[in-house]
Amino acid sequence: MDYPNLQQFYIPEEQSIYLLSHGDAQKLKDWVSLCKQQLQQLGYQQIELIGKGAFGFVFGGIARDGRALVFKFSRINLPQHVQDRLEEEAFMLGQVDHPQVPKLVEFQRIGRQAIMVMERAPGVDLEEWSLREGRISPRLVTHIAAQLAEILSRLRYQAISDQRPVVHGDIKPSNVMFESNSETVALIDWGSSVYAQLDAGGQFVSNQVMDLMSGDLQNSNARLGDVYFIGSEQLNGALSSPRFDEQGLAGTLYALASGQSCRFGFQAIPATALGLPIEFARVLQAMLEGDQKQRGEAGDYFLRNMANMAKNLVIDLQEAPEPHLIPIWSHQNRQEIETVAYSSRKSFLREEGVEGVEESIKDIDDVQFDRYYKNFLQGMGETEKAFLASISRLGKYPVVGGLAVRWQKDGVYIDSCLNLHDDQLRPSFVSSVNNMVSLARAIYRQGVFKCCFFNAKDTLHIEREDSSIPFVPAPDMQIPFEVSDVPEQEDQSRVHSYFEDGKDPEEFLELPGSIIAHLQQLNEIHHAGLIIFESLPTHLKIHSYYRLLDPTREADFRCLLEAILEDVDHIRGSGISGFMKMPYKDTRVFTHIDRLPERFYPRDPKRVQKHPPK
Repeated sequence: MDYPNLQQFYIPEEQSIYLLSHGDAQKLKDWVSLCKQQLQQLGYQQIELIGKGAFGFVFGGIARDGRALVFKFSRINLPQHVQDRLEEEAFMLGQVDHPQVPKLVEFQRIGRQAIMVMERAPGVDLEEWSLREGRISPRLVTHIAAQLAEILSRLRYQAISDQRPVVHGDIKPSNVMFESNSETVALIDWGSSVYAQLDAGGQFVSNQVMDLMSGDLQNSNARLGDVYFIGSEQLNGALSSPRFDEQGLAGTLYALASGQSCRFGFQAIPATALGLPIEFARVLQAMLEGDQKQRGEAGDYFLRNMANMAKNLVIDLQEAPEPHLIPIWSHQNRQEIETVAYSSRKSFLREEGVEGVEESIKDIDDVQFDRYYKNFLQGMGETEKAFLASISRLGKYPVVGGLAVRWQKDGVYIDSCLNLHDDQLRPSFVSSVNNMVSLARAIYRQGVFKCCFFNAKDTLHIEREDSSIPFVPAPDMQIPFEVSDVPEQEDQSRVHSYFEDGKDPEEFLELPGSIIAHLQQLNEIHHAGLIIFESLPTHLKIHSYYRLLDPTREADFRCLLEAILEDVDHIRGSGISGFMKMPYKDTRVFTHIDRLPERFYPRDPKRVQKHPPK
């Protein structure tokens, strides 16, 4: 089997450093260390890595004059034309002059290495804030909306040095910094920004008649941006326009208000169902779901009236905690968890009839799987996209366990084992789980979607020189597991077995019979958890999360896990095979819905404040 075909059933959301081979992890650590050394040699202090992506790394540091700065490095192993985008980003940022856009400090090259230096906006990005706080309150959403509307209005001419409208091109929560004390925002990451080819009215933009005659007016200069937030025109390669940023802003505000990490859920969970002020909610929904003309009209209304909408009396109201639609357990973990989500996304895409999945998988490198799936989302329905994004969002919390969602004609059946390892995040996590349930209910199909969440720091790595020799675990290697303090009772009629659903059709690693036998014996001991074998030509990864629910069987449980490791040397071939077990089968059943009902901010909030819900 060719390596690119490995990721069939369980597909990682992103590549944690703890999932890399020893050599690749060391290369990454060395590269980060080299970047820090270069910055220190230039006189900067308190250097820290604050982000990384497919195109480069981002560091924070302090200048000699005390200014907080951001340093963006391009990856030097990328093609030169891709590396040059960093210089183009620096040029575009240098054209913008707005107090809520951190300024360019300088762009420089050290040998082949390009570095862009910018001011650092205070606070945290709104994606991080959203994960921490859950759904953003109507008051704060409208306050943020007013600030971003003003920035977009200024970008159309006033804030640009040569009076040409600029398209940011990638407005999303993680590109908006939020300072909580002053509740001010700043717009960052200008890597997708370009000069607009069309103005908001659809007319060609030019300072001179000769520009219109000589310019390339047939081909878009737009860059993609994050497909979870950009609108359809930008996604499909239309000529760049300020309308692109209206769509990014609408998706961002909707995501913050609903507690999601994408724009796609607006059909099942409309903006009109989020308790927002009625005028704001309706214009936001129109920006998301209308045709191109309606979206444009809604965008014009939004920019023209947002300042006045923000002046309406909107105060923070005490709301009753969200109910748990499916069970969630909380644990205070002693170690820091780095959650990775593996899910059956490829099956989901195939069942949805997305074209090109089989052909394009051959050209995709493992590190780029997340971006690959984002690109394939455009062949799916909006609610299906939102459902996959909701699973991705769950993986951003410190959670271990799994989910199995089964769609049948009479409803949606959800089996779950979700263990959250930070109780302070419970309200936000409950909100995200409930969104996932609501989105699943609005999908009409038949099939199963499975997802596992595990701690990447617990992944075991076994390497070999080539595929002709067996994988041999180190003598001290152990599969970790937790032990419940007291026996947890189980209704034997509701056992959720590894094997009751049969073999998963998307698993291509054939495990040896001895390991299957050990797993069958393990299945007879009351526990919850998962184990995934991911076999590459020279690298075997064993991902796991186990919680023993019968402390009296600890010795038996440990012996079986040791036996599994002892037989790893019998594994042949490449692929993935996984097993997930719920502590008991407590299936939650939900009816289908088309969309959640309307719910607006109260007309008399002070009256509601005096009599809050219980």
